Amino acid sequence: MPQNAIKVGSTLERKIISISIRRQLTIPQKYYEALGFDNEAECILQEGGLLIRPVRDTGGGEFSEYILADLISQGYEGAELLEKFKAQSRAVRPAVSRMIKDAEEYVRSGKGEIPRENQ
Repeated sequence: MPQNAIKVGSTLERKIISISIRRQLTIPQKYYEALGFDNEAECILQEGGLLIRPVRDTGGGEFSEYILADLISQGYEGAELLEKFKAQSRAVRPAVSRMIKDAEEYVRSGKGEIPRENQ
């Protein structure tokens, strides 16, 4: 794949876009729709570039069963169960983000190292 190329569907495309004085950029509508962007984008700094992709908000779905089981075991039911479930589900993403940030800071501090598989 050529450098600076974007694959949309099965077609490889490249587009140069401008960056405003406020460091804002506009994702071309064709790419926005093809990739399924909504109101948030994930921005990842990589060696030699920046990766911008849609956020796939699972709403904590991967933890839903565990959250529900825990709340039911605590005796919640009905509307109260629903409210507690919503609150805990909303807390999953920020908690995971904090854990990732803490892990990255730990590695950067030199106190720890990310283990590498047998090289």
